[in-house]
Amino acid sequence: MKIAIVTGVAGGIGKASALLLARKGYTVVGMGRRPLFDRTDFDRAGIVYVQGDLSVAEDRSRLLEQACSMGEIGVLVNVAGVAPKQRLDLLEMTEESYDYVMGINTKGTLFLTQAVANEMIRRGKGGSIVNISSCSAYTSSVNRGEYCISKAGVSMITKLFADRLSSEGITVNEVCPGIIATEMTAGVKEKYDRLIADGLVPLGRWGTPDDVAKAVVALCDGTFGYTTGASLIVDGGMHIRSL
Repeated sequence: MKIAIVTGVAGGIGKASALLLARKGYTVVGMGRRPLFDRTDFDRAGIVYVQGDLSVAEDRSRLLEQACSMGEIGVLVNVAGVAPKQRLDLLEMTEESYDYVMGINTKGTLFLTQAVANEMIRRGKGGSIVNISSCSAYTSSVNRGEYCISKAGVSMITKLFADRLSSEGITVNEVCPGIIATEMTAGVKEKYDRLIADGLVPLGRWGTPDDVAKAVVALCDGTFGYTTGASLIVDGGMHIRSL
């Protein structure tokens, strides 16, 4: 049985990735911080939901134990991520906000990847790890600096593990989404609507969680079997510099 662990599955990119992996034949074990009040989609897809906080070691251990009890882990998709609770100028950013964002986005991703990688090595059958980074890893936003720093950290986590795990037959890549319609961006919808209308995104629209999920699955299923340490940008062309 092919087991895929996906974090941040309560909504957005995590949920879309989990559902698409399930449709592709994976048995998915997902984790999210909040209770699932509507389990209909997950129950239909056979997705096992573990409620927990990625920044907490005990919760990461529970997630891994649940997945190991069901079969061999072949895929890890690190989606879980949070934005600052309050957007503040870089000169006003608090240590509390920094610790909160980094704890989930970077520390949690790092140590879950470490734990899953060791399990994959123990099994000796390779695997695929995909991290969800962000265009914010290389784009400055001075009113949410902690988020940019956390995603730049995810990019380096990707490179480090790709380097370390290549000899074990485990590929590690990242997807860098641009402006995606999720709960995280709902509060700034008017701002991004205006920027997109003004040409920020060459393809002229918001991205969807499914746009990102398709890239995730392609990096998990062997389509890019000779690719590791790479960054797949899914941003509608926003990264293009033009005159």
